Amino acid sequence: MTNEAEHEYSETIVEPINPLMKAVTAFLGALLTAACIAWSLDLPSRLGAAFYTQQLLAFSLGMGIAIVYFSVSWRGKPHQSKFPWPDVILGVLGLCVSLWICVEYQRLLDDVPYYTPEVLWLSVVIVPLVLEALRRCTGWALMTVVVVFIGYALVAHLMPIQIRGKAAEFFPLMTYLAFDTNAMLGSSLKIGVEVVILFLFMGDMLIRAGGGEFFIDIAMAFLGKKRGGPAKICVVGSGLFGMISGSAVSNVASVGPLTIPMMIRSGYSKKDAGAIEAVGSTGGQLMPPVMGAAAFLMAEFLEIPYATVALAAAIPAVLYYMALYWQVDLIAAKDHLKPMTDEMPKPREVLKAGWHFIVPLAALVGMLFYWTSAPQLSAVVAAVVILATGMVRGYRRDRLKLADLWHSLGSTGRSMTDLIMTLAAAGFVIGVLNVSGLGFALTYWLVSLAGNNQFVLLIICAGVALVLGMGMPTSGVYILLAVLAGPALIQAGIMKLAAHMFILYFGMLSMITPPVALAAFAAANISKAGPMETGWAACRIGWAKFILPFMFVLSPTLLMQGPAFAIVFDTVTAMIGIYYATCGMIGYYRRPMSILPRILLSLAGLAAILPDSQLNFVFPGFVSLTGVAVGLVVLVVEYLAMRGKAIAA
Repeated sequence: MTNEAEHEYSETIVEPINPLMKAVTAFLGALLTAACIAWSLDLPSRLGAAFYTQQLLAFSLGMGIAIVYFSVSWRGKPHQSKFPWPDVILGVLGLCVSLWICVEYQRLLDDVPYYTPEVLWLSVVIVPLVLEALRRCTGWALMTVVVVFIGYALVAHLMPIQIRGKAAEFFPLMTYLAFDTNAMLGSSLKIGVEVVILFLFMGDMLIRAGGGEFFIDIAMAFLGKKRGGPAKICVVGSGLFGMISGSAVSNVASVGPLTIPMMIRSGYSKKDAGAIEAVGSTGGQLMPPVMGAAAFLMAEFLEIPYATVALAAAIPAVLYYMALYWQVDLIAAKDHLKPMTDEMPKPREVLKAGWHFIVPLAALVGMLFYWTSAPQLSAVVAAVVILATGMVRGYRRDRLKLADLWHSLGSTGRSMTDLIMTLAAAGFVIGVLNVSGLGFALTYWLVSLAGNNQFVLLIICAGVALVLGMGMPTSGVYILLAVLAGPALIQAGIMKLAAHMFILYFGMLSMITPPVALAAFAAANISKAGPMETGWAACRIGWAKFILPFMFVLSPTLLMQGPAFAIVFDTVTAMIGIYYATCGMIGYYRRPMSILPRILLSLAGLAAILPDSQLNFVFPGFVSLTGVAVGLVVLVVEYLAMRGKAIAA
């Protein structure tokens, strides 16, 4: 497993071994989470106090910096038993500087234009501390990208004409990055602190109440005895678990130890077992109602309700999991894998014991989509419902206690710190783009490079996303692409929501795409298969994720944008097309298929997937209907041939 894979921010909570440091970081994490909950409930205003949002951001940043330095050594590993004095000093320094900015923010804001010594020193201290904390959390990749952007701002006037910009002096640049609301204390960190942390808290409470076991048991109860049962448990369980975790690697780490050995025992190869888990877990970032942190950032960038983003993601997420489900089913049929013989839980018993988990999820969906409440308030209400129901009923564990609430506050704050560093550093990139004018130059350059051809521009942006995603968290990839490539896609005539969803999809694809595929490498660590072969197998099994982004850019009906009939037509034909293409790729439909039917069925599937109800090639829907018809003919011929052989035998 690579160094970067170990740093994925939601995989595990990195804790120091020293008991004192462990207690301190737990306290700071609880304080961070509690402050964000209080802010979401507007408690300061209710108590007659008024604060700038940037004061909350500075406070949260200080807690995060301290937790990182108290927990993680310069090697990126948890601190060992001895007291880490140098890192404690750095953590205390970062905490003090951030709290000073928090307390004195209004006065410092007036001093920023004059570059007072106080402002300069605070800036020069906080920016490097954030960068080093980022490196410890996420590895070298993202930190290197951010440093390159900061370096660019200092020598922008010396760059080639295509990306030439306005150069900045060192101290004014540091001050801008540290204090401006378009930089470190800007919208990226704001959405993380105000929204994402509350959904992490809700998910942590649900897991402590037994929600993870409930979702896995549901999948086992309904699918365990079916053909390819372990893989289907993995697909459905990872999708359900991903709805609350929103992180690919944490999904693998939570579900994989159960599902991957089951798949291997039932006959799946080690690399395929790891790949199926990696692909299923990666899709969790697409699954409404929670999705991943990048979805909340998208809502902020587009200035639309989060519910709109979640609704737009629903159809692609369903298509993605259907493709994966059918693929594992056909692999099991082709390889003659036997159903599981283990005793599976009964659906009625699982629902009887865990029906109460439906209540908080219903509350969350109702708050988001029916009452159109703010996402942060919806998450807090759902967490309260989880606590209330969990204190009354337990699931395969003791009922929740108030002590669990304290532990959840602490673990949420600790697990959030890596994301805080990522978002703060992303603010540095956004600040550089604003202060240097690089954003406009890149947009013009990308559009010119593509020759005003949308497809070529999409290919370029997809390639950039895969490269940037090597070892970087999805949220970091999305922010970089949203500010670098997003404007170019929109200027080329692509709908805003489709452009940003395209960026999000390819940013997440880096989780399963070698050479640095974080989710695939995490799964390979469990399956004991080779990381690279697991990554390439994940690309093969997750093929639909490479196709779908181009489809909803071509016609946004798959994002629920357009007439109702067109949305239904394109969705149904896409489902049929995915089944055709999956049969063609696996080479199996009731029997192994020869090469010609496989090629015809794959091409028919791609044609059926094409959402052309709004595109008038011959008449709307012509290509999709042709694909459906051709694929149906191929399947009928295969069925009759198989039946004829059976009768002859």
